[in-house]
Amino acid sequence: MKLHWNPASPFARKCLVCAAEAGVEVDLITRSGTALMTNNMPLEHNPLGKIPALERSDGPAIYDSRVITQYLAAQSEYDLYPEVRIWEVLTLEATADGMMEAAVLMVYEGRTRPKNKQFPDWVEAQWSKVDRSLNALEERWISHLLGPLDAAQIAVGCALEYLDFRHENRDWRSGRPQLAAWQANFAKRESMSSTVPENL
Repeated sequence: MKLHWNPASPFARKCLVCAAEAGVEVDLITRSGTALMTNNMPLEHNPLGKIPALERSDGPAIYDSRVITQYLAAQSEYDLYPEVRIWEVLTLEATADGMMEAAVLMVYEGRTRPKNKQFPDWVEAQWSKVDRSLNALEERWISHLLGPLDAAQIAVGCALEYLDFRHENRDWRSGRPQLAAWQANFAKRESMSSTVPENL
């Protein structure tokens, strides 16, 4: 299998970490680009021109990240989407993905729009989504995060490290000691420590 990715993408990293935890080998094809481009992605693999996308031998390429992580989990004996708590896993993964999406859009606003056309209130509205989600993680999801490994935990771990990567000045740990402690421990996993994004 071939994973089209970029090491700065939290969505692509989530797929790579899931592959590692599931014991599934993937070859990496790095795609570069900006929000205004299609990451040089062959459109036959994803007509949206977005990463990540996964080429597989048993059918056409699949995308987006939540489809890929479920496919990778299905290739493994390790259950990253346990049926006994599937709705919690999917909801928490969606929360983490929403955080990543908002955080990525904040980066795009600063990188792709001229200074005089940037909209600070819109940026803060994106951050408010992240902030509310962080509060929810601290207040309602710690017991899940401390449970057996699943795809949602991987998504949250990647989301939090993306905040460190691109929005360090926002200090997401402030007032969230349980979440900060969980993240510090989760970051020690080999699948996480070996995929830390580079400063691109």
